[in-house]
Amino acid sequence: MTVFRLGALSAALLASTVVASAEPVFNRIASFPVNTNLPADMDPATETSAEIISATADGMTLVYSDSPLEAIGMIDITDPAAPKPAGVVMLEGEPTAVSVIGAKVLAGVNTSASFTDPSGHLAVIDIASRQIEARCDLGGQPDSVAVSPAGDIVAIAIENERDEDLNDGVIPQMPAGNLVIFSLADGVPDCDSRIVADLTGLAEVAGDDPEPEFVDINANNEIAVTLQENNHIAIVNGADGSIVSHFSAGAVDLDNVDVEEERALTFDGTLKGVAREPDAVQWLDDERLVTANEGDYRGGSRGFTIFSKSGEVLHESGLDFEYRVALAGHYPERRSGNKGVEPEGMEVGTFGESTYVFLLSERGSVIGVYEDTGETPAFKQLLPTALAPEGAVAIPGRNLLAVSNEADLIEDGGVRSHVTIYAYAEGAPAYPMIVSTMDAETGRPVGFGALSGLAADPSEPGRLYAVNDSFYAMQPTIFTIDATQQPARITKATRVTRAGQPAQLLDLEGIVSDGADGFWLASEGRTDRLVPHALYHVDAEGEIRTQVPFPAELLAVERRFGAEGITLIGDTLWIAIQRSWKDDPENTVKLVAYNTETGEWGAVRYPTEPAESGWVGLSEITLHGDHVYIVERDNRIGAAAKIKKLTRVALSELQPAPLGGELPLVTKEDVRDFIPDLTATGGYVVDKIEGFAIDADGVGYAVTDNDGVDDSNGETLFFSIGKM
Repeated sequence: MTVFRLGALSAALLASTVVASAEPVFNRIASFPVNTNLPADMDPATETSAEIISATADGMTLVYSDSPLEAIGMIDITDPAAPKPAGVVMLEGEPTAVSVIGAKVLAGVNTSASFTDPSGHLAVIDIASRQIEARCDLGGQPDSVAVSPAGDIVAIAIENERDEDLNDGVIPQMPAGNLVIFSLADGVPDCDSRIVADLTGLAEVAGDDPEPEFVDINANNEIAVTLQENNHIAIVNGADGSIVSHFSAGAVDLDNVDVEEERALTFDGTLKGVAREPDAVQWLDDERLVTANEGDYRGGSRGFTIFSKSGEVLHESGLDFEYRVALAGHYPERRSGNKGVEPEGMEVGTFGESTYVFLLSERGSVIGVYEDTGETPAFKQLLPTALAPEGAVAIPGRNLLAVSNEADLIEDGGVRSHVTIYAYAEGAPAYPMIVSTMDAETGRPVGFGALSGLAADPSEPGRLYAVNDSFYAMQPTIFTIDATQQPARITKATRVTRAGQPAQLLDLEGIVSDGADGFWLASEGRTDRLVPHALYHVDAEGEIRTQVPFPAELLAVERRFGAEGITLIGDTLWIAIQRSWKDDPENTVKLVAYNTETGEWGAVRYPTEPAESGWVGLSEITLHGDHVYIVERDNRIGAAAKIKKLTRVALSELQPAPLGGELPLVTKEDVRDFIPDLTATGGYVVDKIEGFAIDADGVGYAVTDNDGVDDSNGETLFFSIGKM
C-alpha cells in the first residue's frame, strides 16, 4: 500500500502553482456545442452528449460517441478555432466508445435488454458515406474500444455492467465481463476472427465477475485493460488473448484530504486504504502504463499512478492533482465525501520531443497536463474545459488536443454538452486567471470558489478583495487578491466570524472597504431559510462588529433575490438589489441607500433591459469618479446569453427618495459589453459575471462566480479591462 503525505508536495506546490514559460503551452481556442450537430428535423432541446472522442488521421475531423442520441457525431475542424457541425450517424443502440482507423469509425454499441441479458456489437461506419457497413457481434455489453498502433487489431472491453440498484451495486453480479479482440484489414474487422479473452479468476475482488472498463494497446499489441470495480489491471496478448500479466491496482493512504461535504474547503481529513479503482489506462511506452484513479463504489484515490507492465508502482501522484485543482478554484466540495475531483478520462500524446499525460477531472471540469520524464512526471498546466470531461484525443500532427464533455443540462436550462479544442504553441497559459496558495503553516491548499463580490483597496493599486457566497455557508471568507501578478493570486483568506466562530446565515454578495481597516459586506437574504437581508460591518480580522438589517419598508416588498453589490459614497452605502421586488415596475430594480451616520434608508430605481428569456438583473455596484459602475446581466449561459455588460450612473442622479413612496428612475450609460471578455479564452459564455472593482490607479477588474463547481465547469474568469 502506498502512503501519501505532505512535505515534498507542499513545497512543490508552494513553488510552482503557476507555469511561467516561453515554452509551447496548450491553450483553449474553441468550444463546440454538440447540440448544433442535431439533425434539422430534431427538437433543438434534444439531449446530446459527447463522451468518447477520436480523430481522423489527417486531424481534420473529430468523431464522438453520443449515448443519449444513440448516434456518433462528427465535427469539421479544418479551422480548429472555428469548428463546424459535420452531422451524425444514427445507430441501432447506445454507443459506448469510438475509435477511428483509416476511413472507418469503429463504434461499440450497447443493445442490452437488461443487466442480466447484455448484448452489443461493433459497428463499422464509413466516414465518407456516413453508412454503417458491417456489424460484429460482441456477445455482451461493450465499453471501451481501442485500435492498435499498427492498425491490425481492435480490442473491446465487454463490461456487462452491474445493476447499481441491486444490493447497493456490490459485485459479483453475473454475467461476467471479458475482452474481445478482432483482426483488422484496412480498418475493417474480420468478425470471424473474434477472440474472447477470459478475465475471470484474476482479481482478488469478485474475481469471478470481472468488469473491464478501459483498454489501450501498445506497439507490441499488448492490451492493457482496467477492471475498475475489481481494482485490478490485466495485460493481454493481442494475438491470442492469453494473459501476459495481471496485478491489483492497490490502495493508498491519503492525509490532509477533504472528506466532508460541510460547505467548507477544509482538507484536514484522512483516508486509509483507499482502493485506486482506475478507469482510464494509457500506455506511456511499451513497458509503462498510467491510470486515472477515478474510483467506483469502494475507492477512488483522486490521482494517477504509473505502473510497470508487471505491476510495480513507478509513481503515485497522491494528492498532487487534487491540490492543483483546488488552487485553481475547481475543487468540487459537494463530492468531498465521494471521490473528490474524480480523475476519470486520460490521454497520452507526444508533441515535439515531449510526451504529455492529460488527466481529466470529471467533477472539477479541468484537465491536468503532466510531462512524462521517465521518473516523476512534471506538472505543466491546468486547462479549462466544459462540464464533465469524459474523453480526449491528442492530434500531434496539427498540434491540437480535443476533449469531449458529456454533461448536457438542457433540462434545467443549463449548459449544453461541448467539445473543447486546444492549440499547442509558444506563449503563456491563458488559464487559470486567478490562483490561490498553499497555507505555509498547515501545508494544505487555500481553496476558493463562488467569488460573488469584488472591491478595491482604497490606496494600493492592484490590491483587491473578494467574498464567497453561501455555497460555502460554513466558511464565509474575504479573499485578498494581488492583481499585479499573472495570473492574479489570492494571498490571504480572512474568515468572517461571529465571536470568533464561522458566521452562519450569510450569503455574501458584495464587499467594500470602510475606508479604514475593515469592510462593509452585503448579504443576500432568504427569509424562508432564515437568512436575513442585511449589511455587516467587519473589522480587519473578519469579525462582525455591526449588523444592519433591512428596514421593514423594504422587507414588506421583498423577494428572494436581494443585495448583490455594495459601494460607499461618503457616509452612504449604496446597495444593488439583484431583481425586481414586489413594488418595482417591470424592468426596474432598486439601488438602495443607507446612511451610516443617520441610519436613514432610501432608494432610486435603475432601468434593466427586457429579458429575451429568464431574467435580467444586477450583480455589482462600485464607485469611481463621478459615477457608480454597475454590472447588469441575464441569467443565461452559452449561446443563450445576451446581456453581460457594465453600465454607469452619474452620482448626481443618486438622490434617494424615502422607501415606500415614489422612487426616481436614474439614467444609465452603457460602458462595456463583457461577452467578448467571457469568450476570450475559447470557452462558452458563463452566466454569472458577479464582481467588478476599480483599483486605486483607475484600472477595472471583473470576476465570475463558478457556483462552487456545482453544475458548473468551475471556471473563475478574472480579468482587467484596463484604465477606466
